[in-house]
Amino acid sequence: MMQGATMHEVFDVAAGRERLAELQDETTTAAWRATVDAAAPGFDEWIVGAVFGGTYQREGLTPRDRQLLIIGALTALGGVDPQLSGHLTTSLRIGMTRTEVAEALVHLVPYVGLPRVMAALRLLPEPAAEPPMTDRDVDAR
Repeated sequence: MMQGATMHEVFDVAAGRERLAELQDETTTAAWRATVDAAAPGFDEWIVGAVFGGTYQREGLTPRDRQLLIIGALTALGGVDPQLSGHLTTSLRIGMTRTEVAEALVHLVPYVGLPRVMAALRLLPEPAAEPPMTDRDVDAR
């Protein structure tokens, strides 16, 4: 993203598709897109363009930073298990270890409460589900 660009100047569906493919596996992406498109046809493309082709294109945060923020926000919200589960998987996909993600959740206890953290920990994939890291994943950390 060009420095100084405003949020209104960045809505790039192609860049959003590329970023989404880097972050999420095809099964996760297909699931949320089908859910969204069934209720609000076309809204899935807006999400891809605005969120993954806009917000995710901004400078200043690494993919790891973004995932930690998202996990914290979704855990605090509660009641968003499909989204939280997907982002926990994405965190592992981009190179975070299960231990790092679990420790981030534990750190949230005094801020969001034990019940919310326990619910999030139940969604954390088992160690065998961690995908192998690529050179790109290591660079993103």
